[in-house]
Amino acid sequence: MSYTALYRKFRPITFDEIVGQEHITKTLKNQIMAQRVGHAYLFNGGRGTGKTTAAKVLARAVNCLNPKDGEPCNECEICKAALSGTLTDIVEMDAASNNSVEDIRSIREEVNFLPTIAKYRIYIIDEVHMLSTGAFNALLKTLEEPPAHVKFILATTEPQKLPATILSRCQRFDFKKISNENIEKRLKFVCNESKIDITPEALQLIAVLSEGAMRDALSILERCIQDGENKIDEDKIKDLVGIPKLTYINQIVSAMIENKVEEALKTIDNVVSEGKDLQNFLWEIIKYVKDILVYKTSKKLEIYSKDEVNQIENLANKIDKETLLAMIYALSGMENDMKYSSQKMILFQVGIIKICNMQYSKPINDVQNSNGNNNEIELLKSRIYQLEQQISKSDNVSTLKENKKLSTSSTKPVQKIEKNVDKPIQKVQTGEKLETWPKIMNDLKSDGKIMLYTNLMNSTASQINDMVIGIEFSNGLTPFGKTILEKNENVTELEKRVSMECGKPMKIKYIDSKNNKEIVKQDNSIETFAQDMDITFNMYE
Repeated sequence: MSYTALYRKFRPITFDEIVGQEHITKTLKNQIMAQRVGHAYLFNGGRGTGKTTAAKVLARAVNCLNPKDGEPCNECEICKAALSGTLTDIVEMDAASNNSVEDIRSIREEVNFLPTIAKYRIYIIDEVHMLSTGAFNALLKTLEEPPAHVKFILATTEPQKLPATILSRCQRFDFKKISNENIEKRLKFVCNESKIDITPEALQLIAVLSEGAMRDALSILERCIQDGENKIDEDKIKDLVGIPKLTYINQIVSAMIENKVEEALKTIDNVVSEGKDLQNFLWEIIKYVKDILVYKTSKKLEIYSKDEVNQIENLANKIDKETLLAMIYALSGMENDMKYSSQKMILFQVGIIKICNMQYSKPINDVQNSNGNNNEIELLKSRIYQLEQQISKSDNVSTLKENKKLSTSSTKPVQKIEKNVDKPIQKVQTGEKLETWPKIMNDLKSDGKIMLYTNLMNSTASQINDMVIGIEFSNGLTPFGKTILEKNENVTELEKRVSMECGKPMKIKYIDSKNNKEIVKQDNSIETFAQDMDITFNMYE
């Protein structure tokens, strides 16, 4: 007897067995009972959410000889033939491999023939977004006005790729991701039927890994029993899927928070030596940092044991929420870069080293213990950084500085150039506050500019003059926050939004009230270059 995969063996055969899509199955059953079944349906949703299964059940239900409450009986000759795949009146077509105009033309010719034994000839077209433009055009008229004995059920994971002319001819049903709770219930039923011994923690882990797809959950479960042992625990799933142990994840996150580069690199070597996938490892790190943030916010975690929660609590006490959020975005950026790189190991190691060395990774306890001296230390660090940059520039241009001289003749007087460094505020005259600043902040958050939004939190904005809006940071501005805000794209974004709200072009200026500084954006213009080289700069008309 041939082996049948679990997701095929336990495929639902009635609407009531379909998990997590009650909002759809209820509507379809009501249409069948009221005999108001449409001529074209579009089932849209992520992979493994039940689109094809619902299409099969609907095809049987409308042709069933003895339907009950909108469900197929699965006992009559029509239902049995459909379940065995021998009913020619239900045609299943994969648009990924049959996407040409000729394939659709063959359907147009077939629809003119009456069904053999069933009441309706039903076409189930899976992955319909893969059809070519010509195939869509060939289908339009038939889909809009098919013969009375023909019905279409289209299924896709990407409805945005379908022409509007196709969408408007179908009744659309959106299948949502299945909740972890529903996946666990279904997996428990499958395990009981298959005599599989599985722990509750393993059920939770499979549900999380499946990401709302029941088929993926059953596939993971099937992989776990391929060794012949029908006993599954959490460690077995992690070994099969390639998820590193939680010990390694805790070690590397601790190293990042405490700025211990050597420990982080040692942990990476241990993970790689065990053959674990770096993408999975990074995904687990992001999830772990997210859970630390959740615990710090709500003091609640469900999946972890008591000892693991204690470890998370210890890490949460060493770091603040803003730092955790910044770490998540830095790690997510690493994940995107690694997807398209052939040197994943190098990118991973360099990314972790950068996070370990970032100034914002400083433990919060150290910040609290430094009391009033912290501001002075940060100021000194900032000045040291600026001096290092100036020394670097001086080394690079020393040769050029000795050999280059510019003419002193000019039609205009030589302009005095000021250094672009942080300078004390000379009592900035602020005008009325910008009332729309909270709206600008909310728009940044809504538009996904989270890094910019996070670093602008607790700031206020007021009009300095007719052309400048001052953004004031009453609690001070960290070196990391300053680096983010001074990026050209972020300055441009803020100036654009402020100008739109003010109704005229405006510039922005950052003001650090706590450290009594006006933050001047570093300029790479030719004037700055000339001054750094001690070259006389002349303006010509």
